Amino acid sequence: MSDRINRDSVERLYEQHGRGLLAYACSFVPSFATAEDVLHQVFERLLRGDLSIRGAPVAYLYRAVRNTALNKVRDRAADVAWDDGWLKSPKGLEHTAFELQSELRELPEEQREVIVLHIWGQMSFEEVANALAIPANTAASRYRYGLSKLREKFQIPERSRHGQSR
Repeated sequence: MSDRINRDSVERLYEQHGRGLLAYACSFVPSFATAEDVLHQVFERLLRGDLSIRGAPVAYLYRAVRNTALNKVRDRAADVAWDDGWLKSPKGLEHTAFELQSELRELPEEQREVIVLHIWGQMSFEEVANALAIPANTAASRYRYGLSKLREKFQIPERSRHGQSR
């Protein structure tokens, strides 16, 4: 299915998924401002009718943001610091958000992007799989491995299936 979408639909997609898409873009590019540029570029192209959505709109948007962000990274010098905070945090927990953001960047890209899509993008593993063109089981296992690495870094005990610490 190939469709151009109307302005109201584009606005609705932006309102519903903009924050998750922005967080996802932040996981690839060196600054919050660049991530905003990536997101706006994708939506601007949708509004102009330069892009047509193939398949599920949310999965397509995440693919478009990923591709646009990776193109930006390739086009820019690699020596730019990752210094902007892109995770919103409650007052008083800014340092924790910065630490989490730093640790996310240390994860392998495939684990980081699944975590960002699932948590901040609020996508199911099936939706993540569609966005990344991988099997849903692969998305789920990348998520588990990435979370396990984050737990280790933050010294958070793994939880059993029944919600108890080991």
